[in-house]
Amino acid sequence: MKNLTIKSLLIFLAINFSSCKAQQVYPLNTYPDDVQAGSYLKDLNNELNYYVGTWQSTFNGRTTILSITKDEHHLLRRDLTTTFYQDILLVKYIIKDSSGVVLQNNSNAQGESDRNFITSISIKDNTVYLYYNGTNCGVGWGEILLKKINPLSLSWSYHPNSSVLTTKNCPGNPDKTIYLPEAENLIFTKQ
Repeated sequence: MKNLTIKSLLIFLAINFSSCKAQQVYPLNTYPDDVQAGSYLKDLNNELNYYVGTWQSTFNGRTTILSITKDEHHLLRRDLTTTFYQDILLVKYIIKDSSGVVLQNNSNAQGESDRNFITSISIKDNTVYLYYNGTNCGVGWGEILLKKINPLSLSWSYHPNSSVLTTKNCPGNPDKTIYLPEAENLIFTKQ
């Protein structure tokens, strides 16, 4: 009887383990359309770690402070029904004028649907490609590039795609100013 119970338990465990699929892990730069649902695009070489920290720059009389963190195993949606996981960078920022007055701050942005949210998409040749979804009415949405220069500096390139994404969902008189530095190869230093 005891042998039968142990044998039944082993058979049960073998069936359960064989029916479980292990999560497929791919290098970070794998194109998301090339992976199965539930896969994980992992920063296997720790390429994103360089960018983590607090960085600062001044441009046109405004100081921009970036606070960059790495979020491992972040759930992303490829389309309406397919999700996958990816190691990403999340960028929080504070922009101040020359008097120290805060002009814009995205510290409260929690996810991709929030305005002012900046997240990494991919990394190639020491450059991280980030997506910025803009502020009020999508103002300033576009791509930001962060390029590794040396251990204490990186360059920032940002060119907004549009000043206003949509006007029908833009009630009242919102601020449509782009505060992020619109610059090519602006140097940020690690704090």
